Amino acid sequence: FSQHCPFLVGPIECLADVVTPDTDIQVTLSIFELASAAGIPCEVDPALVTALAGNRTEGSSPEEDYKVSCLLLVFVAVSLPLLAADPASLYNPELDGHNNNLHCLAKAIVQVSAALFTVHNKNIESHLKEFLLVS
Repeated sequence: FSQHCPFLVGPIECLADVVTPDTDIQVTLSIFELASAAGIPCEVDPALVTALAGNRTEGSSPEEDYKVSCLLLVFVAVSLPLLAADPASLYNPELDGHNNNLHCLAKAIVQVSAALFTVHNKNIESHLKEFLLVS
């Protein structure tokens, strides 16, 4: 896309580079949605944020949903040693990965936690540091 329309991709990349953690969340999500539609990788997946924001538990407060998100990360951190000990977690050269797709886990943790804590307007970096301490 950047080879066919560099005049269009350039400004979108500049917009994506301007986003900081202090930027309003709605503006950030709009810019990331534009960038991901153009094929530019983003820190937070806007489609995942939209899906998680629309999937809130009925009758629960935002604080309870936030606690559930934190508990999900604790569950994943506690499960890591069990996953590592699983025989399916051995590297398979024929697949160039693991039989149970364990090689995808790090990216999944980062993407899901970034989307969850964007929905709750929390600091993603501090929660991921906490995740590393727990795990």
